[in-house]
Amino acid sequence: MTNISDFMDSPYRFLQARLDELKTAKNLRTLSHADAEGRYIIKQGRRMLNLSSNDYLGLAVDMNLRADFLRQISVKDFVPSASSSRLLTGNHPIFDELETELAKLYNAESALLFNSGYDANSGILPAIANNDDTLILADKLVHASLIDGIRLSHAKCIRFRHNDLNHLERLISKNASCYRHIILVTESIFSMNGDEAPLREMVDLKRRYPNIMLYVDEAHAFGLRGSQGLGCCEEAGILPDIDLLVGTLGKAAASAGAFVICAQTIRDYLINHVRPFIFTTALPPFTVAWSLYIVHNLPQMSARRERLSCITKRVHQALATEQVKDISQSHIIPLLIGSSADAMLQADAMQRHGFYLLPVRPPTVPEGTARLRLSLRADLTDEETERLIEEATATPQLHSYETASTRTNNS
Repeated sequence: MTNISDFMDSPYRFLQARLDELKTAKNLRTLSHADAEGRYIIKQGRRMLNLSSNDYLGLAVDMNLRADFLRQISVKDFVPSASSSRLLTGNHPIFDELETELAKLYNAESALLFNSGYDANSGILPAIANNDDTLILADKLVHASLIDGIRLSHAKCIRFRHNDLNHLERLISKNASCYRHIILVTESIFSMNGDEAPLREMVDLKRRYPNIMLYVDEAHAFGLRGSQGLGCCEEAGILPDIDLLVGTLGKAAASAGAFVICAQTIRDYLINHVRPFIFTTALPPFTVAWSLYIVHNLPQMSARRERLSCITKRVHQALATEQVKDISQSHIIPLLIGSSADAMLQADAMQRHGFYLLPVRPPTVPEGTARLRLSLRADLTDEETERLIEEATATPQLHSYETASTRTNNS
């Protein structure tokens, strides 16, 4: 008698086979242990400057900020858990205070808080693009959270070539009369390349077509760009033209959560339709209080933003050689290596020289574009910046940025 199990593969064996494939390709991810000590990472006896975090302004390690915040907090204010979603009993007053402060800063009608940028991006798009009358036009390199939100929506999606305005305009011209709404989706600063979207030109396109909504993810620009640190849209003077502006609080703002700036009508709609908002226990009110403290102080942190800008310019200038064509326009600078194996070797070399950099490998980036991702920070000293430049420019495996960028855009 034949046993049905003879025709079935063990799910564990299947999963292990997939893990073995990742290991062979040098793309297996594991959780490593490292101790944080301010700006430094202590790992395997090495003390390394942390250039792999998103603490761009150095706020997460600023003890003076923590002390000042804690002086303002009473035992009553320390609420470690919301204990339910905001639609039940979790809507503590501090949530409204933060949303009011954000709306005021952006001179907008409203803001809505989310537990993370992933929750915001994966939840908002399915909520507002829930029928066949909507078309999503998304940049080829938008973040995975946006891609997942698009996949969960009922809308058709076309990915336009990265930052290619001609391609985008052709798609809009061809489809504008065929759909009730078109949602144009982009990041302001792209997380893996560090380049910027042509936001002003996108707004010009939007103004020509009344059925376009513009969705901009400012995850890596909030806190850093613009006179008040509100992001690239503030810097470009186009805030009133953005229908949905998403910012994260877990990067430069050194906290947790995310928010969307939008019209009151959109906010009311999202509260009723965004599943990650409806069915999630809200953020701890204590965390939101810290976010409010940081957001309230962001406009006064221009010195930190200027310091980061100066460091960024210095590193860009040093890397803009004939060997290395710099595609980044921001504090995020990819050192493109090519293969995953070479990227791992180069990351280890940088760590041996005191810089904690990690390899970014497929599927996070396309095949053949594995890289080290420099996340510059405002609390770098001049000496540290020069040492970093010396090590980065000595990287023998670097491909031309221009060549690797072309592969990324066309993949």
